[in-house]
Amino acid sequence: MSATLFAGRRAVGIPRRRSFRGIGLVGLLCAIVIGLATLIAVIGGWLAPHRPDASNLNFTWIGPFQVSGHPLGFDGQGRDLMSRLLAGARSAVLGPLVAVLLSVVLGTMLAVFAAWRGGRLDSIIGAGLDVLFAFPGILLAIIAAAVFGAGLWSAVVALSIAYTPFVARILRSSALKVRSQPYIAALEVQGQSGFAICVRHILPNMTSLIVAQSTTLFGYAMVDLAAISYLGLGIQAPNADWGYMVSENQTGILQGYPLPTLLAGGSIVAVVVAFNVLGERLYQRAVDGGAT
Repeated sequence: MSATLFAGRRAVGIPRRRSFRGIGLVGLLCAIVIGLATLIAVIGGWLAPHRPDASNLNFTWIGPFQVSGHPLGFDGQGRDLMSRLLAGARSAVLGPLVAVLLSVVLGTMLAVFAAWRGGRLDSIIGAGLDVLFAFPGILLAIIAAAVFGAGLWSAVVALSIAYTPFVARILRSSALKVRSQPYIAALEVQGQSGFAICVRHILPNMTSLIVAQSTTLFGYAMVDLAAISYLGLGIQAPNADWGYMVSENQTGILQGYPLPTLLAGGSIVAVVVAFNVLGERLYQRAVDGGAT
């Protein structure tokens, strides 16, 4: 019995080691960067040593370590740069997360529903997705800002709508592959409902691809939301956001104080690269797993 238990433990451990080898050391480092960014997004506002919107024009463009208690210095309006970066992580990271969650949930539902029903309904859903493909995410966000006013959540909803067809199109092919398996037909013959089959069998087989697509899509969402905030259609002053910080401090580059813009832009680049690299490796694992 102990030998059987030991063998079972070894069998459980094998996929974990393969999982680590699947993403590699670079993928692990990217996962650490993502975890740190998420942690800062959640608790960064409480970790900020000063009020992010507290302004003192006497400290405008003061550099790092020139004033006690302000290790990164001040921005163009005399606000503590470290506090602004910590507080700005919330909207810069959690905003794209909400957009990705909405688009993935909606896209997955459409993909599974279209693959399960097939026929004319599948064609109608595909035509509707083709129409949405014609509208870039930033364009929809600008339209949403014009209709509902500038703000983070209108941009998030607009981007989630724009990303839905990309998610649905890729997941639909995976759902069709699972739908065509003989055991799915056997479950139908046994009298199981379509909802139960989709939830218990089709969706679990799509999990790895869903995770990979979500990870890759996050990078695009973060760049788009940062661009929207840069244009002044996202987070509004005096609230902190990495994209908006690039915009409001860009004049400092010409004046010889590029640090606020570089730190905000560098934070965006680091998180986006981490998500893209990890997403690419997870997607490759999902494709290789489907091939085997």
